[in-house]
Amino acid sequence: MSRVKRGSVSRRRHRAILKQAKGFRGAKSKRFRNANEQVIKSLAYAYRDRRNKKREFRSLWIARINAAVHLHGLNYSRFTAGLRKAGIEINRKVLADLAISDVAAFEELVTAAKAQLAA
Repeated sequence: MSRVKRGSVSRRRHRAILKQAKGFRGAKSKRFRNANEQVIKSLAYAYRDRRNKKREFRSLWIARINAAVHLHGLNYSRFTAGLRKAGIEINRKVLADLAISDVAAFEELVTAAKAQLAA
């Protein structure tokens, strides 16, 4: 059986990893072993943070809604309870956007929530 040399295969693999590590600082973009370790870590961080991004945005929207509702003498939990009783189903992303961009529409939602809480 003839001898198989694997130089081209490993060179291709090294080149692919170093291409992924482009832009990393220092040896992490130059040396294969360092680059390989950092690429593995970076891919793990990216996977993790794609999930964390959803949590962070949700908490940002809640903070924005709470701040806007405080101006009208309510807090976030009472506001959402009032909206639920009023049968208004708007997600947090849209509520936060309304609180910033369309204050008049947001005030109408606050008054509707307050009316349901008083009843």
